Amino acid sequence: MGWSFSISVVLFLTLLIQIHGSGRSFIESGCNLFQGSWVYDNSYPLYDISMCPFIEPEFDCESHGRPDKFYLKYRWQPTGCNLTRFNGEDFLNRLRGKRLMFVGDSLSLNQWQSLTCMLHTALPFASYSVVRNGDFSIFTFTTYNVKLMFSRNAFLVDIVGEKNGRVLKLDSIGAGKTWKGIDVLIFDSWHWWLHTGRKQPWDFIQVGNQTFRDMDRLVAYEKALTTWAKWVDYNVNPAKTRVFFQGVSPDHENAQKWGEHAGNTCLGQSRPVLGSKYPGGPLPAELVLEKVLRSMKKPVKLLDITTLSQLRKDGHPSIYGTGGHRGLDCSHWCLPGVPDTWNVLLYAALIQK
Repeated sequence: MGWSFSISVVLFLTLLIQIHGSGRSFIESGCNLFQGSWVYDNSYPLYDISMCPFIEPEFDCESHGRPDKFYLKYRWQPTGCNLTRFNGEDFLNRLRGKRLMFVGDSLSLNQWQSLTCMLHTALPFASYSVVRNGDFSIFTFTTYNVKLMFSRNAFLVDIVGEKNGRVLKLDSIGAGKTWKGIDVLIFDSWHWWLHTGRKQPWDFIQVGNQTFRDMDRLVAYEKALTTWAKWVDYNVNPAKTRVFFQGVSPDHENAQKWGEHAGNTCLGQSRPVLGSKYPGGPLPAELVLEKVLRSMKKPVKLLDITTLSQLRKDGHPSIYGTGGHRGLDCSHWCLPGVPDTWNVLLYAALIQK
């Protein structure tokens, strides 16, 4: 019996170490905050969209006539514990005198806008300013001297205009100079790696001295993330800067992935997938991201929002974004909505010692 007990303890500790070291998520009091399900909560949403005069129209589904309201009422419930409720004043006090920056594509913008709405609604009388300058935005809470920044950078690595066209350089990361010294960095990248044709913002891919017309996008993504990881390992001082990487945000353009008829999309979806398992399984890009994070020397927390977001097939603008009935957006998220939970999880990570 003694041997059996000892082996069980060793197996448990081994599993715990693997979970901690896997890069998949963080543990709070023995509970994985990213494992759980969505529950209906009549106290939601966390804010009224009318309280956010700075919101991007593409995320404002209510003003574009979305008729159902159930998507506003779901709260993420981890299995076996409760998620700390968001406290805007505490959030800003913890960041007093500091800078937080989201770096990524329009899904990072989605999350940045969510956080600014959450904080502005929690502290409606706090003075603030918003500066938008092309791909760089700063929301400043002047009372707390807190800057919430968004830097649009879909690939993290460089795209350079050359004689033969636009070149995506997988081993060059000049934008890193704008990240140095920031107190909290939250990175995101994947969706633009899938674009082809007119939406593709580069003509060639370069790795070292080799230039390619194209390559497997997952391979290119991994090479770019490896360049980013080397930058973090070389440039980030963990005593000064906390680094997070946002898990891959899913789209819901194919209903077969959640067990419905082929040809269906997020359009008309009004309820989450029930339970804690998503039938479509893990995203290959998320597995690549986890692999790169495991290879790093400096600590980077993965905000593992992929599965919980996969369950929210109801959370997208669909035809209630800026494109209206001419477009179908199953990639971005309505606000209030799913990105609010991403920020609640970010808050939980920031208050961790």
